[in-house]
Amino acid sequence: MLGKAPEFQSLLRAMRIVSVTDATVLVSGESGTGKELLAQALHRNSRRRDKPFVTVNCAALPTQLAESELFGHRKGAFTGASTDSIGKVQAANGGTLFLDEIGELPLAVQAKLLRFLETGECQTVGRANNQCVDVRVIAATNRDLSRLIDDGGFRRDLYYRLHVVPLELPPLRQRPGDVNLLLSGLTAELAANYKLRPPVYSKAVMKLLNSYHWPGNVRELRNFSERMLILFSGRKVETENLPQEFRATPSQHASADGTFQLPDQGLNMDELEASLIEQALNKTFGNRSKAARMLGLSRDTLLYRMKKYAIEC
Repeated sequence: MLGKAPEFQSLLRAMRIVSVTDATVLVSGESGTGKELLAQALHRNSRRRDKPFVTVNCAALPTQLAESELFGHRKGAFTGASTDSIGKVQAANGGTLFLDEIGELPLAVQAKLLRFLETGECQTVGRANNQCVDVRVIAATNRDLSRLIDDGGFRRDLYYRLHVVPLELPPLRQRPGDVNLLLSGLTAELAANYKLRPPVYSKAVMKLLNSYHWPGNVRELRNFSERMLILFSGRKVETENLPQEFRATPSQHASADGTFQLPDQGLNMDELEASLIEQALNKTFGNRSKAARMLGLSRDTLLYRMKKYAIEC
């Protein structure tokens, strides 16, 4: 969890405060921002640090078997249940259960998860009696759950039960100065793993990297660091050595220092503004407050301009 940007430091302070409690935490943020790392940091700083940290990828749970995967099953409870099996909830007893991509959890299982969160009791599939389990729950999502609720894909009562302490990871493009710090740290770590000499980045390259929008966030930066280390170990990396997406071109309308450049053929300001608003809304899954922050606008200004361009969300 490297970073000196004020918003990121504020997040880390909140993480340290909540980690000493057993409060349920909902971690949100774009893909690649480090939601699982934050969950692990919460666990490491808690009184449960010596107990299990169990991760469940809710998006990978088969709908028919999701309940069994979470709460376990008895032998013969359903076709194919040849042995007794404990669930992820029981496996995390005494420790932390991390529910990644919680927005993808099937609706039928959401009701059972809600009951578990409220009572601390879970029912193994095929058993009549309930079992008490002591688990701290951390959930994570890159989706706008409030919008998912409106669409009927997520239970409102479960959302409020998970939303006890919300922590939002800022995207890398909103963490000024952290690209240099992260690039240095990731390169040193990877160089030690590969036993290779780290590359040296020119000033022009660093300007490009700091002006790049990093759609894949820290995960993309790590992949970039690894690629450059392997291909340019012990050498100097110049702009021509960068992958195509990192190089400033007229079609990207950005110079190496991040300033906007007017295309030779000109542009339509209204079309550009409407396009940027739509892109921000798409990137934030329709969250208007987040889209406004991404565009450097107030929420009221964003709503006014959405109405001006008849943009619906």
